[in-house]
Amino acid sequence: MEPRQPLLQARQLAWKKDLDGGTLFTQFSHFIDIMYWLFGDIENIQTRLNSFNHQHLTEFEDSGFVTFDFVNGGMGCINFSTSVWNQNLESSMTIIAENGSVKIGGQYMNEVEICNIRDYSMPELAPTNPGNDYGAYKGSAQNHNFVIENVIDVLKGRAAITTNALEGLKVVEIIERIYCNK
Repeated sequence: MEPRQPLLQARQLAWKKDLDGGTLFTQFSHFIDIMYWLFGDIENIQTRLNSFNHQHLTEFEDSGFVTFDFVNGGMGCINFSTSVWNQNLESSMTIIAENGSVKIGGQYMNEVEICNIRDYSMPELAPTNPGNDYGAYKGSAQNHNFVIENVIDVLKGRAAITTNALEGLKVVEIIERIYCNK
């Protein structure tokens, strides 16, 4: 059994909160990013976190529920979990507002399921890229190449940057504030 001990210790280190940050950092940061991009900053944060299926594997949650107010008006919530059996559930965002409602869903948040907005007709959208295939695990839609292409084009002086470091830091700061309110 001793030869396996270093492997076990290395594996346990991979799931430490100080190295990974928690589920919002490792699995759901893109959703926080989209929310920030669409609606801006949040305040009055209330957080509930729990580990239902991974309490002996990680130092952090596998599920959470967060409620908050948007600084620019309105309120929102995030419900997340990696504690699902067999396959990922859908990823979705539902927006309910004075002049309409929109739900973007699907396995990779890649389908407009509802678009009911006053005086607006949704155009036909091009199909999205398929999901990444990692064998037993199917991941997010194959779109990272667009980010990489933009970085190369910016470095070669052919394009403007689409995402800057300050926006990324703001998402990190929002996630940190969510974790401080648990």
